[in-house]
Amino acid sequence: MWIPKYTIRNKLLRIIREIGETLGAIKASRLTEPALAKLALEARTLSSYASTSIEGNPLPLTDVKRLIKQTPAQVRDAEREVLNYNQALEWVNAEVTNGSFEISTKAFEKIQGMVIEGLMDNPFDIGKLRQKPVVIRDPQQADQVMFIPPDHGDIPELNDTLITFVSNNIRELDPILLAGIFHKQAVIIHPFMDGNGRSTRLMTTAILGLAGLDIFPIFSFEAYYNRNVTRYFQMVGETGDYYDLKGQIDFTNWLEYFAEGILDELKRIQKILPDLPVRLEPHHEVLLRYIEDHGSITQREYGEISDRSLAARKKDFSKLIQLDLIQSEGIGRSIYYIKA
Repeated sequence: MWIPKYTIRNKLLRIIREIGETLGAIKASRLTEPALAKLALEARTLSSYASTSIEGNPLPLTDVKRLIKQTPAQVRDAEREVLNYNQALEWVNAEVTNGSFEISTKAFEKIQGMVIEGLMDNPFDIGKLRQKPVVIRDPQQADQVMFIPPDHGDIPELNDTLITFVSNNIRELDPILLAGIFHKQAVIIHPFMDGNGRSTRLMTTAILGLAGLDIFPIFSFEAYYNRNVTRYFQMVGETGDYYDLKGQIDFTNWLEYFAEGILDELKRIQKILPDLPVRLEPHHEVLLRYIEDHGSITQREYGEISDRSLAARKKDFSKLIQLDLIQSEGIGRSIYYIKA
């Protein structure tokens, strides 16, 4: 049985506590469905840009936004990488949300196949665990070997052990710890010939959702890594030969860094909440429906269809005006409200 080595220090506890508090604030904001859909699209676009950029994709965010909105008939490899990631992320989000996603080697292979579709010629490298040895080289010095992953003959067992660990702990470990442990170990195992980083980040997204972060579709933890790719590779990777290191790999620093990335992204979302429309209360819906049916409403008319106090009714009108859903007409006692 594989047991990862890590220490839960005060720093990690503090970050996880802040994550919980920030998640609570985001959920309490009662965003409208259109607002949530907007955040999800923005997060998916940002993830598609950041996760492929980490691997060296040259497309700027503006081009990625344009590409996802309107896919051209002919695409270059750089564009295909982004579109593939976006498609795979859409699939992951949908499968996790509807409860169909299963943590398995099969799912991992499917994700990798989607990520590199149309980018590799050898069918044995697409949607399958690698069957050849690989080495990880220094991106700055191609002749310098940084890490030697496990032999391809050991990949099935190592991957299954990792998948089993995640499955057995999906309701036991904190989502941040579980997803973080999977992320680093999968990168170390390097289960595929290509697309390891992108596939691992997509599986990490799925694990976060399955383990309890139910707002996972509206944030992009990949963007944090992309701000300092060198640091990301230093934190998530190892240097040397896997077989010399496997008994001493410590996940502590990585887990703190991983948790920092989640918190950083949640804080970004929290900052933009005041600019997003919130879900309306039932009494707001009653007021708006009256305007829809009658063309306008007055304070007196609202009092006739609602048991709310005069002060509460005034707050209701003010809130709907602030949300740009209604506007006032007339002056003094002749004021009435219409749809904005």
